[in-house]
Amino acid sequence: MALKQVRVLGVRPEVAGYRRDQFGPAWSDDHSGLGGHNGCDTRNDILAAQLQASKYRGKSRCVVIAGTLLVDPYTGKRLEFRKATASAIQIDHIYPLSRAWDMGAATWPKQRRVDFANDEALNLIAVGGSANASKGDSGPGEWLPLNRTYRCTYALRYLQVARKWSLPITTADRNSIKSITQLCP
Repeated sequence: MALKQVRVLGVRPEVAGYRRDQFGPAWSDDHSGLGGHNGCDTRNDILAAQLQASKYRGKSRCVVIAGTLLVDPYTGKRLEFRKATASAIQIDHIYPLSRAWDMGAATWPKQRRVDFANDEALNLIAVGGSANASKGDSGPGEWLPLNRTYRCTYALRYLQVARKWSLPITTADRNSIKSITQLCP
């Protein structure tokens, strides 16, 4: 299991100096991952990929102005996206940026942090704004989705992100992931 392939720390250290811009401008297109350098910012890439019946501004298909999130993974609810109320659907970093900073990203080169912040393939997901706010910078040791059917996926993705980016997890994260994955199909 991937759990054995990540380093575990007793607790999350507190590393001074975190600011969102340490991971580059929010939703940059200037990254080496999926969707990088395609002319559209990462937020709109995620919205376009995860919303149904998306509508766009102009012909570029780079600015999503409307769509439906059929199932918010964190709450299980159907959510409508409208550009005028964009904060209702947010893009969450499954492994949060400030947590990554504390767990080792503070020592990474800037471009690696930018690539991590824009990891469309694994670390980013469209979710309801209130659920994202309740999660904050927590890991699975402190927070789990209300939608119980998504907890296995969330825990495993958190673990995959940690493994891909060589980030440790806390003992509380490990214990929560162990408990959750025992119930996974």
